[in-house]
Amino acid sequence: MPNRLFERRADDSSGVAGEEVEAWIRARVSPAGAIEVAHERPWATVLRVPVAGGQFWFKACGAVQAFEPRLTASLFERWPDRIAEVLDHDPERGWLLLADAGTPVGDMGNPPEVWLAALPAYAELQQGESTHTLDHLSHGVPDLRVETLPERLDELLRRELPLDAAEVARLRAFAPRFAELCRDLDARGIPNTIQHDDLHHRNLYERDGRFRILDWGDSSISHPFASLVVTFRFLEEITKLPPDDPWFVWLRDAYLEPWGSGLAESFELAFCVGTFAHACAWARQRDHLSDEERVQFDVPFANVLRRALAYADVS
Repeated sequence: MPNRLFERRADDSSGVAGEEVEAWIRARVSPAGAIEVAHERPWATVLRVPVAGGQFWFKACGAVQAFEPRLTASLFERWPDRIAEVLDHDPERGWLLLADAGTPVGDMGNPPEVWLAALPAYAELQQGESTHTLDHLSHGVPDLRVETLPERLDELLRRELPLDAAEVARLRAFAPRFAELCRDLDARGIPNTIQHDDLHHRNLYERDGRFRILDWGDSSISHPFASLVVTFRFLEEITKLPPDDPWFVWLRDAYLEPWGSGLAESFELAFCVGTFAHACAWARQRDHLSDEERVQFDVPFANVLRRALAYADVS
């Protein structure tokens, strides 16, 4: 391993000495080869740890998602059949050591059939976690509860956004209507809970017929139904399902089944509101980037904002 895995930045606490990480890993597992950097991002670095018969994964989280190790460990404790196995974690340093979870469904082409099986189990997790929301919030999970979202949108609109002036004006004009939609959604009584907010083909894994969800660093406490904003986006963009494909209704209904009947209208409302919550979450990530990193980040961020803007035009 190099002497330093990645550079410490002034606004981030993720920079750590490579030898310190290696010592921590070796105190917990016996690597069968060199520990290697799998990928580095501004918000986290992931190392591959080869072991006899397979591999483990170490993740060092930056400040923007420092809550992730504790959150993941808590979820694994309560939901060991649907979360990657946590071998150990250090919430103070933002470190997480995971067993291998199998094959990402992206390697299978992101077939909708996979989500038909995985989404009800995820909904059950969300239902169970609704009693732990205050604990999650007290340990740093971002607060995007429905009642906070009008203020979050106002904060978003005060930022520099990768949109043209006319698009920003349309968002501003929509803000009062958005507040009405949030009040309507909040009154429907679905509890805020953990919302993964990055639930796509590279964060759902399959092994031995079981599906496990990884990478909880984009999570928030928010409306549960908003989780499918990202899932559906990638089924459009990666699997190339057209927006009117019947799979989206089938998946919606499979996800809603554990929540009860008659929730299709609430789902559509939550999906609309959730596109804006998702944009607010991206803005939070952007705050932790350098000017150079923001240039690259703003390309997909603009896409996220315009998907929300499409709802502003029709709601």
